[in-house]
Amino acid sequence: MTPSHLPDRLTITLWDFTWYTQTTDGEPFHNLDAAFDEAVERGYNTVRICAMPYLLFGDHGIDTTRLRLAGMGGSVGARTRWYDVRGGALVDGRRRLRELFEAARRHDCYVILSSWEYQQSPAFLETREWYDALAGIPPEERHRTVALAMSDLVQYLKDCDLADRIAYAELHNEVDLSRLRDVGDDPYWGQRGHVAEAVDLMRRRHPDIVSTFCYGITPYLDMDAVPDNGQVGHFHVYVYGVLAAIEEWAGVRVPPPEFPRGALRSLLRDDAPDFDAYAKAAEPWRLEATGVSASMFYSYDWVDPVKWDRWLYEKYGDYRVAMRQAIDDRLDVIARWAARHDVPAVIGEGWIGYTPLLAEFEDGPVGQGIAEHAVERCIEHGFWGTVLGSNSAPHHPGWRNLEWQRRWNQRILTA
Repeated sequence: MTPSHLPDRLTITLWDFTWYTQTTDGEPFHNLDAAFDEAVERGYNTVRICAMPYLLFGDHGIDTTRLRLAGMGGSVGARTRWYDVRGGALVDGRRRLRELFEAARRHDCYVILSSWEYQQSPAFLETREWYDALAGIPPEERHRTVALAMSDLVQYLKDCDLADRIAYAELHNEVDLSRLRDVGDDPYWGQRGHVAEAVDLMRRRHPDIVSTFCYGITPYLDMDAVPDNGQVGHFHVYVYGVLAAIEEWAGVRVPPPEFPRGALRSLLRDDAPDFDAYAKAAEPWRLEATGVSASMFYSYDWVDPVKWDRWLYEKYGDYRVAMRQAIDDRLDVIARWAARHDVPAVIGEGWIGYTPLLAEFEDGPVGQGIAEHAVERCIEHGFWGTVLGSNSAPHHPGWRNLEWQRRWNQRILTA
């Protein structure tokens, strides 16, 4: 059972790390109250964030009252989703966290606490101290370190009398896709015990706060690899399908010197620069920190979104049935896992996959149809919460689809 003060259903918008990386004048989170106003207008009652627990409460010596944020270097990331950071913001980390929770209370919203620190977050600090501090922790100690930091963060919110705004606390975003997986060869079984011990630690220190894990690729053929002690079955469901097909065809993820292939060149904007010259602007440590290669950034920054979307529309019919079946299969397995463990289920991210910032396939009629199908299945299974899609947030163009979000969030809340 979930605490009685929390909503019966969570309608979730994914604010990830962008709530502190895009905060300069004109960026989507410059004014937190305005961002919450827009979220409530669209029917959301919950935001999910990287709360930067290790940065704010870890043992590293970084001055968190003056966090200078930056982009990837040059124009790298300017048209890549989540990476179009202007840079230059100066943030007091704990103060920013407190202000987010205060704004959430003013708007009667809740916050899912998570961490992207062993994924993208450290890449956005002006200097590499955050990244180096995390990388310096031995893999076998990382889960416990993150759990301790998250527990200290929860205590801080309690001390600020803001803990009632916590929907629940995740150990870390997508443990199977993060550098937490370095503890073993298998991203699931290799860290299962470490994840379980970390969640136990969080539960012991704060038995009144719902605590859990988060998996990016649901191991739906081997759910025993998921620990039994999470108090929420939090999973992500991306199906890719036709999106995986265009990435393979165009060679989006292939490294130099094979990159860029002729297929990708056929999708580029007319003003696309030479790849080698473009890639030199990216600071190597930032690429290491985020796990996104210069090749991938170039693809997302410089494809013509109309050509990209046209390819997807032309090929989608070949993948339509399989993509819907993949959603159905994964959601069915998650529902049965949650029922067997007597915990609520939440889909924190989904549905198609990672697309260039200005591409509209997922936000258009086909993508919305896939999302509607998935949300209906979540409703049928009685899930506690779901996103309408990972792109439904203030820092994505899909945020402008106001009526669609309002209608489907209302559908979730009244089901």
